[in-house]
Amino acid sequence: MAGSAERARHWRYEQLPGVDLLRARYVRKTFVRHTHENFVIAAIADGVEVFHHRGSDVSAGAGALALVNPDTPHTGRAGVPEGWRYGAVYPPPEVVAEIAAETTTVRGAPGFVSPVLDDPYTVRLVHQVLRAADEGNALAADTLLRVAVTRLLRLNGGPLPQRRTRTAGERIAARAREVLEGRITEPPTLERLAADLGTSPFALLRAFRDTYGMPPHTWLTDARVRRARLLLDAGTAPAEAAVAVGFTDQPHLNRHFTRIVGVPPGAYQRERKNVQDRD
Repeated sequence: MAGSAERARHWRYEQLPGVDLLRARYVRKTFVRHTHENFVIAAIADGVEVFHHRGSDVSAGAGALALVNPDTPHTGRAGVPEGWRYGAVYPPPEVVAEIAAETTTVRGAPGFVSPVLDDPYTVRLVHQVLRAADEGNALAADTLLRVAVTRLLRLNGGPLPQRRTRTAGERIAARAREVLEGRITEPPTLERLAADLGTSPFALLRAFRDTYGMPPHTWLTDARVRRARLLLDAGTAPAEAAVAVGFTDQPHLNRHFTRIVGVPPGAYQRERKNVQDRD
């Protein structure tokens, strides 16, 4: 793989509403456990990415796609010393559902069955979407995205599991999540939160991890970064966004934001502003 510098660009193209776009090369980069509200469709061009997904590590090499359904905890790191280079699109659930209803037999909320699919053809399609977006070719970008999603759903699609009746542990975890969402800037201690919910700290920790795939403090960091993204999208300065979501200062936001989104908040916001300026 030529070159050694890490680089990444995270942006949006106004003609693909709600779809995040990423082009990156990482060597030492490590993504901490996090989730996305959108689907992740990452097309590996070179190297290998390893990511933890539903209890085990999986690998995606050149010519394969790393596929993650919305709100599914996962990580990310290099699987070989030279790292990995990839392009990714993040379509919202409603866009994937629309495509599935029109072009596939998948019914219910569609999703991906396997987290890794070896399919060089779709890898090329994803990179062509990014190129079309870069060139301002709206017709090509939209068409290629729909072709890529259709192909992935036909090869590796199925209905997402339906929400079942919650267990007692899941109900406690959901209540804890509501509390943390409402107190994102001043969260209680685990002991205080458990006491308020009528349970023990370790019972709450176990229930929350079983329900959301991560402990409460990790979930809270992920939620803060999500909220910071919304503020940055709206034009809030990174330093102000950091305090507004509960980080002590901008360096703390920078560190957590980069470990989850893949680029620093300043670079993220500049790309968003560039899109708005072109509108």
